[in-house]
Amino acid sequence: MTEDNEQQVVRMDKWLWAARFFKTRTLAKDAIEGGKVHCNGQRVKVSKEVKTGMELRIRQGFDEKTVIVTALNDVRRGANEAQLLYQETADSIARREEHALQRKAANLAYPDHRPNKKERRQIHRFQDSWQEDA
Repeated sequence: MTEDNEQQVVRMDKWLWAARFFKTRTLAKDAIEGGKVHCNGQRVKVSKEVKTGMELRIRQGFDEKTVIVTALNDVRRGANEAQLLYQETADSIARREEHALQRKAANLAYPDHRPNKKERRQIHRFQDSWQEDA
């Protein structure tokens, strides 16, 4: 991170890559062009200049993060240094944890194995009894 953050100009795709949100600049570019990155509620372009204090909403897979830019850097460094470039909002963290719990609960509804012979018979009995009642 440089000391002259006000004078440094960093493109959006470079900053997202340096902050380790995306593995390559091409992936960052594709995400921006795909509408997965918003700045202050508006879609951004790849060449948009990042400034400290900006609020970015970044969608990655199932997760959506809201971060505040705290520093600028256009060089990809270690993960510890990359985390100093932004601060995720408390609301964003809570929302992501809530969605993760919901996804986990939805996966518990499905059995982890195929039904064995006994379970198949029980399923058929249940279906037959349900059809008779209808």
